[in-house]
Amino acid sequence: MSAQRGPYALQQDEGEAIWFLGTLMTVKAGGAETGDAFTLLDQVLPPGFAPPPHRHQVEDEAFYLLEGAMTVTCDGRAWELAPGGFIFLPRGLVHGFQVSGRTPTRVLQLTLPAGFERFARTVGEPARETVLPPPAPPDVGRLLDAAARHHIEITPPA
Repeated sequence: MSAQRGPYALQQDEGEAIWFLGTLMTVKAGGAETGDAFTLLDQVLPPGFAPPPHRHQVEDEAFYLLEGAMTVTCDGRAWELAPGGFIFLPRGLVHGFQVSGRTPTRVLQLTLPAGFERFARTVGEPARETVLPPPAPPDVGRLLDAAARHHIEITPPA
């Protein structure tokens, strides 16, 4: 566990920006800043974006929707989220989501404990600009390898 640092503040356009699976992810707080307590990401997701169904073996995950819309599935249930919507996804349960509509969606993603930002760095790349990356197919081998090392299980679609 890393040592907890003192207080700090970031403005809207500040934080480490990562292009991750076709999204723009900005790390607002990670393990280094929180003593490994949590990760907070500001993420912009393109229309239609849907990660593969997966299960976090270590982290609980939560999303607070700022802009756009998305459908979240977990444990055989589905929820439609609009701005102001929130969902908590406990570790160990297969879940996924898909961005609805024709505009990007923006969420705050919280994972407890910290560590998801390290997975994002492994799979993604530093953003050259703070915009959505150009569309490109994911490197599936890299994703599966990183997921296994970060205790995330990618599961077959139901």
